Amino acid sequence: MALKVSLVSADAEVWSGEASIVIAKTVLGEIGFMPGHEPVLAILAEGQVRITETSGTKIVANAQDGFLSMEGNELTIVAGNAALIS
Repeated sequence: MALKVSLVSADAEVWSGEASIVIAKTVLGEIGFMPGHEPVLAILAEGQVRITETSGTKIVANAQDGFLSMEGNELTIVAGNAALIS
């Protein structure tokens, strides 16, 4: 089972796909998401979003000013500003 992840900024979709783990920074600290994680709604803090695809490929993006929502096996990260860095 994999997470369905969508990372979007105010003007475009930055990345979407399936991941085995996603780590993001919230105003309360870093949080990691894996398949089966309980529902979460949190305020995104400025920092990196680290995504490990199901293939093992690592994706890193900078994101700030937004929120994240985990429901079922779907993680949505909405940022005012986000961009891939690797």
